[in-house]
Amino acid sequence: MTMAHTAFFCTLTHEGVLAVRGVDASKFLQGQLTCNLNYLNEETSSLGARCTQKGRMQSSFRIVFEGDGCLLAMASELIEAQLLDLRKYAVFSKSKLTDESADWVRFGLQDGDAALVSLGLDLPQETDSVVRADDLIAIRVSLGRTELWVRSGQADSIKSRLAAQLSEAPLNDWLLGQIRVGIGQVFGSTREEFIPQMINLQAVGGVSFKKGCYTGQEIVARMQYLGKLKRRLYRLTLSGEEIPQPGTAVFSPVHASAVGNVVMAAQDGQHIELLAVLQGDAAEDGRINLGSPEGAALQMSELPYTLDSKLETQR
Repeated sequence: MTMAHTAFFCTLTHEGVLAVRGVDASKFLQGQLTCNLNYLNEETSSLGARCTQKGRMQSSFRIVFEGDGCLLAMASELIEAQLLDLRKYAVFSKSKLTDESADWVRFGLQDGDAALVSLGLDLPQETDSVVRADDLIAIRVSLGRTELWVRSGQADSIKSRLAAQLSEAPLNDWLLGQIRVGIGQVFGSTREEFIPQMINLQAVGGVSFKKGCYTGQEIVARMQYLGKLKRRLYRLTLSGEEIPQPGTAVFSPVHASAVGNVVMAAQDGQHIELLAVLQGDAAEDGRINLGSPEGAALQMSELPYTLDSKLETQR
């Protein structure tokens, strides 16, 4: 039985926190990331990605200002490699890069606004909005869904306060909500597999086309303006209870080889819902199989946003 349709909270155990601190933190990251740090402030966060020179995502994350720098929440298994890569570029910058995963506990709240208010956090409905109180950070990540970032020392007491008002759910239920709003992300098994538009990152505010140069920018911009993208993110469902891992290949009779990969998946009762990057012609054909050409059949499902390259390039 899933609780995906009710109010709940869970601990976001799948992600860690990479910190970039110091006087040059924002300036340094502006030349490294797909998102525009000039759009961020104490009340605004963003999705974003860090790409290779070839435009492939090493990580995707949510970024928020904190103290003397920025915190990036991303899949835990990406942090070490991401730190190593960014440090190569930070040599000449007054910024310090560290893994602060142990310093933070992050909760996901579904329809938990009343619980937030009781903690002194009156969060606007707008996606990406941020409020802070007593060292707590609340971020609206999509309608009805909030991340609550808590310093480790406070985590137990905040958790019991949340538990007094909300059911505790497994991480699966949070991921299911993320899949339904069409926000993909990079995990260890899909590192350097996708360019940002393949997971529709530009449709959910994670790519700025107005910010100027950053690592991988030429490839990302070319994809947007020349419209040569053959693969993008789709939402699909299948019957069964075995959750496919990120990176699992997806097949279609339209091509003799794999036509894409699972980005993330979660369970909803007797069904699995997932996001996958697929070739457009295979998605149009609609005959999609998981894991092998004879694998379980996937059904196409709707995403809650439309892709509009003209609108996306206004950011």
